[in-house]
Amino acid sequence: LRHRKECYTESDVIAQYLDFFFQEPPLSGKKKLMAATQEAIDGFFPAVAKYLKHTPDGDDDDAALKQNLEGVLGRIEQHLSEKSGPFLVGDGAEFTLADASLAPKLFHMQVGLQKFKDNAINVSEQFPAVQEYMTAIFDRPSFKE
Repeated sequence: LRHRKECYTESDVIAQYLDFFFQEPPLSGKKKLMAATQEAIDGFFPAVAKYLKHTPDGDDDDAALKQNLEGVLGRIEQHLSEKSGPFLVGDGAEFTLADASLAPKLFHMQVGLQKFKDNAINVSEQFPAVQEYMTAIFDRPSFKE
């Protein structure tokens, strides 16, 4: 993101920056609701990065890293399964900073699993709520553009 004289590359920082400077629509959720979501997604990207970067595939470390990522995806699956709407916070009705932060990380995971791990984790079969969430998020104009 480049705005004024500033340049940002990390998705969490970009999301917070946009929410601060462009407050319509507001993306910050209520702290209590955000805390539950944060607990569900905590450790997701480190788990993705460690698993995707690990070689050789198929050794004991690879299996442990895959299992760790599947555990985090399981937490996200459970969290999303409790929502009536497609998004992460509260009842899932509104897009928030948590969604803006998680979307690019899920995209990196999806591409990495395809390109580096031969789809070793079948998200659509193992984590259908996560797959449904990814479809909803990736179809948003704000993600496509």
